[in-house]
Amino acid sequence: VNLYPFAETVAKPDVTLEEALENIDIGGPTMIRAAAKNFTSVLVVVDPEDYSWVAAKIIEGTVTFEDRRNLAFKAFQHVAVYDSLISDYLQDPNDNFPDKTTFAYSKLYDLRYGENPHQKAAFYSDLTNAGIASARLLHGKELSYNNILDADAAWRVVSHFDVAAVAVIKHTNTCGLACHDDQVEAYERAFAGDPVSAFGGIVAFNRKLSADTALAMSKTFYEIVIAPDYDEEALTILTKKRDLRILSLGDDKGNNDGLEIRQVSGGILLQTQDTLTEYPGMWEVVSERKPTNEELTDMVFAWKAVKHIKSNAIVLVKGNMLVGMGAGQPNRVNSVHLAVKAAGNSSSGAVLASDAFFPFPDGLEAGAAGGVTAVIQPGGSIRDKEVIEAANKLGLAM
Repeated sequence: VNLYPFAETVAKPDVTLEEALENIDIGGPTMIRAAAKNFTSVLVVVDPEDYSWVAAKIIEGTVTFEDRRNLAFKAFQHVAVYDSLISDYLQDPNDNFPDKTTFAYSKLYDLRYGENPHQKAAFYSDLTNAGIASARLLHGKELSYNNILDADAAWRVVSHFDVAAVAVIKHTNTCGLACHDDQVEAYERAFAGDPVSAFGGIVAFNRKLSADTALAMSKTFYEIVIAPDYDEEALTILTKKRDLRILSLGDDKGNNDGLEIRQVSGGILLQTQDTLTEYPGMWEVVSERKPTNEELTDMVFAWKAVKHIKSNAIVLVKGNMLVGMGAGQPNRVNSVHLAVKAAGNSSSGAVLASDAFFPFPDGLEAGAAGGVTAVIQPGGSIRDKEVIEAANKLGLAM
């Protein structure tokens, strides 16, 4: 962008910004890149936010080397994002992992700090305008780093269900989850799953939030509430809580496209999204006893719920409601013990879902001791035969 005619125009009295902008010469990416390469002699400006201060410095003759270098950096970044988007568009849709790859992100805003107070952080969007990055903050202070992680986890959970669902999230794990046609009932069941952990957590809905539900929620302190939309009266009730952050996601159904990125020292790991088309008719009953229709219904719910728990993950479900959860343990039987303990008396007659196979029968035995009647798990252990024999001995459907 050639700003010298712009600066000369701005220097004249009674000239509007629109008139001044007509005097800017704009070049394509090639011209921008060429100008940025020659930044010691050429000022290259790609951000309209920089127009005013650059023009003022040109008039004053106070443009510094630091100014030139910073503008050149922004120019190269601008072109890099532009090229990355085009490259992504042209990429073979069947080739998720090319030999070389780049990603385009744009900063939404700086964060007060990162995961811990001594860490700096910012929030970037991948420019798809999807997922938690597209959320509108209707009320409350800005989101923190941990808020965004939890909010993303909460929205991913409820977006996974086609029926009305409510999830309560704490530290990215689901501590409450329920489905019910009546939203208030769904919320109260989700809250009842773990009332202690719900305090200070995040609650998410995949349906427009009603005033009755907002009233039911008002008894508990939450950091964030997430929903596609809100009844006007619901917002009136919720905004009475000064510190409650209220997020609206509109028609977003969760971002299931693109690759998941995870950074490691010296590189990144890429994988496709954790999506799998399956239904109960595809499942294999390996136990002598077949699950009842009620157990099968809870298995469908439990299988979706366990996907969103940190491994080793175990969930107990009864009546389309999460009643117990064990997460992040170094061995699976510990997760079972935690889920049964969290469920208390509700573990009796519950369905158990595990995100990976049982390496030994002890996990099933611990579940059965707590009253579990049916199990859903991927299988694939070298001791599958022993685990199936245990299920039959315990009278479990698996």
